[in-house]
Amino acid sequence: MKNITIYSTATCGFCKMLKSYLNSKDIKFDEKKADEDQKIAQELYEKSGQLGVPFTVITDDSGKEELILGFDRQKIDTVLGLN
Repeated sequence: MKNITIYSTATCGFCKMLKSYLNSKDIKFDEKKADEDQKIAQELYEKSGQLGVPFTVITDDSGKEELILGFDRQKIDTVLGLN
């Protein structure tokens, strides 16, 4: 099972599209709102080197992380084995 964390903001249209897409596939995820908590914004910057959202971190059972900037549906499908 893969653990999914999405860094997002309230006004980000691509964030909403990504969350809607994952919900439509019944895929659970955790959301961290970078615009509501400065510590989360700092965490986002440390993980990604920038503040762009959505930023998705998909962690597998071994602890390996896949980092995806933006709503890259093809890469998300590949990492999650949906295609």
